[in-house]
Amino acid sequence: MNAMTGTKDFAIDPKALRQTLACFPTGVAIATTRSRTDEPIGVTISSFNSVSMDPPLVLWSLARKAGSLAEYKAHPGFAINILSHEQADLCRLFASTERDRFSGLEWVEGVHGVPCLKDCAATLECETQAVHEGGDHEIFIGRVLAHMNSDKTPLAFGKGQLGAFAVG
Repeated sequence: MNAMTGTKDFAIDPKALRQTLACFPTGVAIATTRSRTDEPIGVTISSFNSVSMDPPLVLWSLARKAGSLAEYKAHPGFAINILSHEQADLCRLFASTERDRFSGLEWVEGVHGVPCLKDCAATLECETQAVHEGGDHEIFIGRVLAHMNSDKTPLAFGKGQLGAFAVG
């Protein structure tokens, strides 16, 4: 029994929980910003959600152990680049340990100078409104300042696999 909450403590196996959560497919995106030395940085994420339409807010999370966490917290904004199903290689690149992830990539500068990747299904340019602790992650809430979408099919992730979002 947990003395603070009065509830029973449950032991959760992280590996089993990950398998359970994999049953909920998500979209795949790359969160981008600028480092304190003005270099473009980005990381693959699947933890992205709409929060509010008025004001327009979105959220995403980044592991506290991520080497780029301090950079995202220091910069006033970020972009969420929602990948198309043709961009699975970008997903893997930005999830890798490769340091120069932007070498040879086409991108444009967005609000607050954040990198916006070309050929995405959608892009949201945001100003950071808040950062909250969330266990082993930090949760970023951003106000959408600009956005675009295309007719490209989004990339999806579920059961450990990447694939195209199926419509109809």
